Amino acid sequence: MFAFDAQQALGFLISQTSSIEAQVYEIQYPDIQYPALVPVDTSANPWANSVTFYSTDKFGQAEWFNHQSKDMPLADVERAQHDHPVEMAAIGYRYTLQELGQAMMVPGTNLSADRAAAAIRAYEEFMDGLALRGVPPSGTGKNWTGLINNPIVSAGLVANDGAGASTLWADKTPDQILRDINELLTGVYQESLTVEMADTLLLPVTRFTSLADTPRSGTSDTTILEYLRRSNTYTAVTGAPLTIRAVRGLETAGGGNTARMVAYRRDPQVVRLHLPMPHQFLAPSQSGPLMFDVAGIFRTGGVEIRRPKAFRYSDGI
Repeated sequence: MFAFDAQQALGFLISQTSSIEAQVYEIQYPDIQYPALVPVDTSANPWANSVTFYSTDKFGQAEWFNHQSKDMPLADVERAQHDHPVEMAAIGYRYTLQELGQAMMVPGTNLSADRAAAAIRAYEEFMDGLALRGVPPSGTGKNWTGLINNPIVSAGLVANDGAGASTLWADKTPDQILRDINELLTGVYQESLTVEMADTLLLPVTRFTSLADTPRSGTSDTTILEYLRRSNTYTAVTGAPLTIRAVRGLETAGGGNTARMVAYRRDPQVVRLHLPMPHQFLAPSQSGPLMFDVAGIFRTGGVEIRRPKAFRYSDGI
């Protein structure tokens, strides 16, 4: 007959957690999108209440000048401070005394990492949603937006010259679709006074799939997507490939719940996801007479778009 007290069970759980954590933090989830879409910044102090950054704007213009004049044209720099809040969230897992006792009955038995993996999965899903859509104000007291719905980014409808004066790509020719995309890319370049160029294009999953399946023309063996990768405004100007990704949530992200595409420059000077404290498990603790918890916490400030002119949305596709 085996008998285990709570202290023995807790010691057994503590001895197992380092191995469990090593396993689950190595897991890659291919459908988690945010690390590929936005630079993740972990540089701030893990316990900081906010992240502070400074933006600068240069102004001044050279003019013709007479050597006897005293009215010298001057250049200057305008500097502004911005504070971005950081908040804590949590997800952990639990074992009961019975579960630990049964695992301890057989020497050399290891606890399954399934529950820890479920906690990490929940964390990654939370961060994915936060990065893309932010946090709605209802019930949270927060009103954070994400990569695809920030109100400081310019947004507009694509041309309504499809069949029946439609904006939908389903009603447009390949030439019109390509034009819509290149107008979005060009819009970033023009609105920023040729300072910014979007190197990343995000499309709703259904629109991406359609581009990948639809021939460029009735006589072409090239799809619209293949043609777009070779022939787009960004690639034409820079010679570099345009990153094109299918992203969940864009089907209804546009005005009036329409489909939206997003163009932006993926650079930490433009946009970043603040994650001062990535998810970490704390030491196991006894939370009740027969329960043992492994708490997991993380602290994040969500997505911050620092240079909105390097972003642009087009809706109605």
